[in-house]
Amino acid sequence: RLYQISFVMPSCGKVPEARTLYLVGDFSAPAEFFVTLGVFSFLYSMAALVLYLRFHSLYTENTKLPFTDFCVTVCFAFFWLVAAAAWGKGLSDVKAATRPSTLIAAMGVCQDDDVDCTASTTPAMGLANISVVR
Repeated sequence: RLYQISFVMPSCGKVPEARTLYLVGDFSAPAEFFVTLGVFSFLYSMAALVLYLRFHSLYTENTKLPFTDFCVTVCFAFFWLVAAAAWGKGLSDVKAATRPSTLIAAMGVCQDDDVDCTASTTPAMGLANISVVR
């Protein structure tokens, strides 16, 4: 939810007062999907563990139960892959929206010909990249 983040633009040129600039974009859906899938996977694994340990005879006697368990596990694996890809795409969108060149282009004071706007540092995204890989 980048639209909730604001920062103060420097005062420069014809505009003597500082203005507030809000970032653009809401990339929270992929992360929420990933977390929701993780919670459901945890709950399902706990239910399956109870089924395996407490009702072992029911699991071994019924032939449809292991197949259903296998199908649900395959579905969770597929959705986990989709969620990880969506989270990676969301991270790349956040990187693009917070890139210094994008932010400078959004500042009205930097559009004048006689103004030179440059970024002093590039944001470090190493920990964010690692979060997708894990």
